[in-house]
Amino acid sequence: MIVAITQFKRSLQGFVAATLLFAAAPALVCAQTPSRAPVALSLVEAERMMFERNRELQAARRAQESARAESMVAGQGANPTLSLQTININPGRGVGAGGPRDKTVDTTVRIDQLIERGEKRELRVAAAERLEAASDADFAEIKRQQRLALHNAYFELALTQEKSTVLADTAALFAKSLEAAELRLKAGDIAQAELARMRVDAMRAGNDARASEADRTRAQLALAYIVGREGDARLLRAADAWPRPDASLAEGVPAELIDRRPDVRAAQARLEAFERARELARRLRTRDVSVGAQFEHWPQSEANQQGSGNSLGFAISIPLFVRHAYGGEIRRAEVDYDAAKDSLARVRAQATGEFGRAWSDLQSAADRVRRYDDGLLAEARRSADAAEYAYKNGAIGIMDLLDARRTLRATQIDAAVAQADHAKALAAWNASTTLAE
Repeated sequence: MIVAITQFKRSLQGFVAATLLFAAAPALVCAQTPSRAPVALSLVEAERMMFERNRELQAARRAQESARAESMVAGQGANPTLSLQTININPGRGVGAGGPRDKTVDTTVRIDQLIERGEKRELRVAAAERLEAASDADFAEIKRQQRLALHNAYFELALTQEKSTVLADTAALFAKSLEAAELRLKAGDIAQAELARMRVDAMRAGNDARASEADRTRAQLALAYIVGREGDARLLRAADAWPRPDASLAEGVPAELIDRRPDVRAAQARLEAFERARELARRLRTRDVSVGAQFEHWPQSEANQQGSGNSLGFAISIPLFVRHAYGGEIRRAEVDYDAAKDSLARVRAQATGEFGRAWSDLQSAADRVRRYDDGLLAEARRSADAAEYAYKNGAIGIMDLLDARRTLRATQIDAAVAQADHAKALAAWNASTTLAE
């Protein structure tokens, strides 16, 4: 009976192995099919691609172009108006004989020109120029933010790559250990329970490796969007090494550096633009005038004795502030100016807080990296190697071996996370102190 059960188990294992081989055959064929090579990106190359293809930067460039067009519009004076009028057409008596100049109708050609007073045009131009300067600073700010987003996505991809390597190596180690354990089970060196424990950990390691591949794919897609390479997302690979902690970075930031940041410069330029817009609203109470000149042709005839022949006329138009005196426009401009002042104060405060947070995060992340570099990771490797050696020689049990492997894997992943956190913190510090133009 026992022999029959053993033969059944072997047949079942053979059937399962054949089924798995059949299921994996298409994947093996696809793996042998030539595909495009991975694209190993350096951070410098990724930045170059971002400046060329990033959609947020393209939208910011369009905003710059729009602001420049608004400056052109603000500098344009009012166009004159040409009017042509024909009146005194009498259907009963007719318009007389002869050519068009002899018709007994009153024809007027008139031209009118608006004359702005109170330096309104100059104030409009000044406000538009400050808004154009704000759009230039906005572009620099978006470039700074996109560079930071690029660095974060790049180092996130580097982290997922390292985690995938660690977890794939762990899964491969469990696969080899499982093969050796099955041989030892047949030889009677280990119990069935030890093999079952190793199988469970091997399956967990395989699941973790597959999950890390999904994380890497998401990181590739995020980086690909920033650099404008969505079609090649699965091929992107971060090639740069982790940046090393730098103990020479200064903690303090000069106050003038805050005022030169692009986001602060943009808020300052908008405040100046709304200041000029407020003055422009006040100048609306300075009346603009329209002047006009006309030429009138009204020939006489027997039927029309009122014709005056050719005559000239002049006119001037002045608005009457009867219903309102632009109080609403002035009040709105005052509110916009106050809002711009509040916005500038808020942006300055945010920039100051960003400096402090970036510095604190950078120092904390650098300390973590140093602790791993100073021996924590090496000790975990030595402990795992010692456990592997002891298990092979029967000095420890399977649980001690699995614990050592889990500790090494967790330490390796934590070290990679610490490196990624330091790289991102360094990028945030550089972004907060760099004056992008």
